[in-house]
Order: sequence, then C-alpha cells, then structure tokens
Amino acid sequence: MDEPRWLNENEMAAWRGFLAATNLVARHLERQLKEDAGLSHTQYEILVQLSAVPEGSLRMTDLADRLITSKSGLTYQIGQLERGGLVSRRSCPSDVRGVFAEITEQGREVLRDAAPGHVAAVREALIDVLSPEQLAGLADSLGTVGRRLRGRDG
Repeated sequence: MDEPRWLNENEMAAWRGFLAATNLVARHLERQLKEDAGLSHTQYEILVQLSAVPEGSLRMTDLADRLITSKSGLTYQIGQLERGGLVSRRSCPSDVRGVFAEITEQGREVLRDAAPGHVAAVREALIDVLSPEQLAGLADSLGTVGRRLRGRDG
C-alpha cells in the first residue's frame, strides 16, 4: 500500500481556510434567511431555481441535479415549501413516475421579498470582502473543482 500524500503546510492552510469559510458563510446565510424570510438556504435556492426557468417548474430529478442534493432531501424540502403554499407538485404527463415542482405566485412573492436581504448578506459575507482579482481567482478555482467532481474536467 502506498504512503498517503499528506498535505503540506500551505495545502493544509488552504483546506482549513476553505472549511472555515464555507461553514461560516453557510451559517451566516442560513441565519439571515431564517430571520428575514422564514426559509432555509436550501428552500431559498429551490425557489431561485424554479423561478429561473420560464415555465416556473422543473422535474424533481433535474431540480435535485441543479441543487446538488439527494432526491429524498429535495422531496422533504419541497414538502415543506408545499405546505407553506410556495410550491406545488404535479405529475409528469409522459412518465407516470415523474413529478414536477412548480413555484406558486406566493412563492414568487416570498422570493422577491427575500432576495434583497439575501444578496446583501452574500455581499457582506463574501463578495465585498474580496478584491476583484481575488474574486476572479476564487470563481476560477472553485469552478475547476466543481467541474472535476461532476466529471466534466478530469
């Protein structure tokens, strides 16, 4: 068995920085959305994804892929949003097993009301903290990681 490629000091600093920053940003955004809109960050992102398509609906499997989440986790969140009147579910006419999630007008209103506070929190926690050069480097670096893990750029 080969010896593991242990992280050197710089690699460990990058890894620990990534973990701390992602967890702190996620907590900051979760808290802001709960306090201001009564939504979890996942629920907010569901509404964003549904509102971004012209028809306002996506097949659940496609929505799970866009959110990078499990189908069961998505089903739970959709149920919560459905109980709140923010989304509805409907059957797929061409596939008996397929289900679509659709944003309701109430969901669009909640999203419109929540968006300004959310973008302010994103700016406060991440965007405005970095220089344009740092932001470009971060976007490039994280894009590379995402593509690799999705199997698009090995």
